[in-house]
Amino acid sequence: MADKQHLYLVDGSSYIFRAYHRLPPLTNPEGTPVGAVYGYTTMLWKLADDLDKAEGPTHLAVILDKSSHSFRNELYAEYKAHRPDPPEDLVPQFPLIRDATRAFSLPCIEEQGYEADDLIASYAKAATRKGWDVTIVSSDKDLMQLIGQCAEDHLDPGVAEGGCIDMLDTMKDARIGREEVIEKFGVPPEKVGDVLALMGDSVDNVPGIFGIGPKTASKLIAENGDLAAALDSAADMKPSKLRERLLEGRDMAMLSRELVELKSDIALPVALEDMKLDGIPPEPLAEFLTTHGFNSLLKRLHAGSGSPTRTTNLNPAKQETAGAPASREGNRQAPPEMPPVDRSGYECVQTMERLQAWIDRAFAARLVAVDTEASSLDSIQADLVGVSLALGPNDACYIPLGHGGSDMFAEKPEQVPLADAVATLKPLLESDAVLKAGQNIKYDINVLARHGIALGPVDDTMIISFDMDAGRQADGIGGGHGMDELSERHLGHTTLAFKDICGTGKKQIPFGEVPIARATEYAAEDADVTWRLHTLLKPRLALEGSTRVYERVDRPLIPVVAQMERHGIRVDRARLAKLSDEFATETAKLEGEIHQLAGQEFTIGSPKQLGDILFDKLGYKGGRKGKSGQYSTDQGILEGLAAQGAEIAQKVLDWRQLAKLKSTYTDALQEAINPATGRVHTSYSLVGAQTGRLSSTDPNLQNIPIRTAIGRQIREAFVPEEGNVLLAADYSQIELRLAAHMCDVPTLKEAFLAGEDIHARTAQEMFGTVDRDTRARAKTVNFAILYGISRWGLAGRLGIEPDEAQAIIDTYFQRFPGIQAYIHSTLEQVRTRGYSETLFGRKTWFPRITSTHQAERQGSERAAINAPIQGTSADIIKRAMVRMMPALDEAGLGHVRMLLQVHDELVFELPEGDVDTAGPVIERVMAEAALPAVELTVPLGIEIGHGKSWDAAH
Repeated sequence: MADKQHLYLVDGSSYIFRAYHRLPPLTNPEGTPVGAVYGYTTMLWKLADDLDKAEGPTHLAVILDKSSHSFRNELYAEYKAHRPDPPEDLVPQFPLIRDATRAFSLPCIEEQGYEADDLIASYAKAATRKGWDVTIVSSDKDLMQLIGQCAEDHLDPGVAEGGCIDMLDTMKDARIGREEVIEKFGVPPEKVGDVLALMGDSVDNVPGIFGIGPKTASKLIAENGDLAAALDSAADMKPSKLRERLLEGRDMAMLSRELVELKSDIALPVALEDMKLDGIPPEPLAEFLTTHGFNSLLKRLHAGSGSPTRTTNLNPAKQETAGAPASREGNRQAPPEMPPVDRSGYECVQTMERLQAWIDRAFAARLVAVDTEASSLDSIQADLVGVSLALGPNDACYIPLGHGGSDMFAEKPEQVPLADAVATLKPLLESDAVLKAGQNIKYDINVLARHGIALGPVDDTMIISFDMDAGRQADGIGGGHGMDELSERHLGHTTLAFKDICGTGKKQIPFGEVPIARATEYAAEDADVTWRLHTLLKPRLALEGSTRVYERVDRPLIPVVAQMERHGIRVDRARLAKLSDEFATETAKLEGEIHQLAGQEFTIGSPKQLGDILFDKLGYKGGRKGKSGQYSTDQGILEGLAAQGAEIAQKVLDWRQLAKLKSTYTDALQEAINPATGRVHTSYSLVGAQTGRLSSTDPNLQNIPIRTAIGRQIREAFVPEEGNVLLAADYSQIELRLAAHMCDVPTLKEAFLAGEDIHARTAQEMFGTVDRDTRARAKTVNFAILYGISRWGLAGRLGIEPDEAQAIIDTYFQRFPGIQAYIHSTLEQVRTRGYSETLFGRKTWFPRITSTHQAERQGSERAAINAPIQGTSADIIKRAMVRMMPALDEAGLGHVRMLLQVHDELVFELPEGDVDTAGPVIERVMAEAALPAVELTVPLGIEIGHGKSWDAAH
């Protein structure tokens, strides 16, 4: 132990909220929310580990706020008045967080009437008078008033030299001293309070002086020396806004100075000597972890407890890596400006010794970027070819595992045997103590799952980018979220292209046949770039208000969707083949009828030939030519002609639908059946739709027509295994329900609460009568309005004149004024901020909403109106998906499989005998998915059906 005492004071309150926003909702075995408790426990664990590795503290305590009321409220009743109440599910976690602190055998200190900052100041001053150094573990700007101060007088008897105070920001792994405070505020720490008094604090509702920001406040204090002198200087200023503000705001500034002043003479509730850090006994911690079901942490504790006498080291990996030079190198943080990508520095790992060295460093770093190279883009069937890791800029490696070609006589390079590498990598890739960053990491999860590795916990740079920048364009660089685009946009670096490594066309070779040196450059660069992107993008989440949607909606969904992809769904090949034959016969028949109506044979799939037939030869009106000089024959044009009585147009529409369904589904689904599983495994993208909806590809299962007889025939081919059934759970009219809530429409709310037919209610409100026709029109209007439809668009859908359509729109807004107010406020916000936002904080950017190009502008406006509603709907079903399997597990239904997500519907496979038990669980999870983050004023209706096919489940 060092001769000089060193006290660490942990600002526990900041840890709590960081922990809460870091993890998805969790509950303990008793059903109590414990997500923040778990996050807080892991953060405190990491702090203890990190300090133990360094020249750690001799004394340590966690300081918490006792309540939201303090002596400052007596000075200023509005102090912290604007702070929202803590989230409903966080409140019951506060006492458990105190229990967690005590489980580490650490003092947990709080005092009624004072804030944690005042206790920290009092303890810090008292300790420095004893000659102790003090480190405040926080990033709170108010506490920076204390930084760099060293006790010089009023020292305790026998103390020759006072101690000094600094700060540790664990989020940035940065020490903050006097120079860092001066750089941040432009004044030394002892003057920070004066700056804060002038600029105020909107979070704590410290008034300051209106119109004076940080830069002006810093300049005034730096030039005048202190607050009083800065205020006095106003008398000598020339007439200006600043002079007026200083003169008028003097009293508020002086009051603010009292509010930001840290009270440093509180009677200490726990003696400094009682904060002595004598180690962390494992028994109380083990009991706490067991009580709350934190099994992964309990395993870590047991794995590291070599004997009952062990009291300090909480990191089992440290037993193997402590003191190794590579460990400290692996734990380094990237400098603010990263060095250019240098592929020559990457290591090709070809021995177990070097592989273990990288794994040890990764355990010490606690963050590793991971990427896999495989034999196919199909992650369900792909063979693992290699793994790359990165621990910092240019600090990356590639571990080849399947190189050398398929020819048994081909020369294979030196490689770690696949089975040995997998067994050695598995503890790292599954460790809760190490965060794995990836780019589209769902792919890597599935590739590694084939080898028994459950990759986690994970961050995904692609999804982080999407959650902040969906729809945004950047200086001529595409607004996509692939690695190449992100590297160009954020790093200014062009990555190696796959085609440059493997070639294209007939000359393309498998990645496993790429020479090792070249493969290392390509694969390790992917991990290196991912590490850099994660370092740059992850901190932006909090700064830009996107933490909530990433941590509580999208990130926890990654392993859920990966598992759904691995499950796949069974299809009846014979049924599909029969449908393909029927569709081929019907398209041939339609082709003959179309040629007969045209008076000649032509290629129906050729827009040019079709346009010439319709408008030149047959003389139909309404043809319009594009820039290419050929007629448009899109669906809208053909539907318009069909409405005018053009039989050939309707038959072309029918022909197109059958041809598309045959090629896209009945033929393609047969080709997509995995020979190993006998099932179809679609690939879901979490960044495929700008509003946050999942999209499906290879094959796309989301565009099968729902209401047509042909679409139902295709759904009949989706079947369960023998003895099972498919269960479909569908949100009923969720977007209309959300519109009723978000637009605050009492009439629609009442209808949903009463369980009425919403379209009939709308018809009654709009047309004064309800029949088949008015209900159908009301249904069209209900949905069309939410998509910002124009008078011409509605006229086209209802088959009426634009003036009549406008009258319907006007009546709708008169009957439901909240919807018009919502549309106006949404558009105004998007024009001002550039983005819309869902109830869960998902942003969608609309850079063209102020475009001078009318079509672009109006298109953006229509999308912006719908994005908050459709995006909130997407967020809700995602939250349901994340919670679904834990709820089914808890009900003893862990064998139920969630297979598909299609728009507002979830599809499950389960034994027929479990339907009555599983149905209510599924319905409850879906109905409560918005809670506790958002409490809707309308119920979420769920319709559930089951049967021997997907169609029968409806």
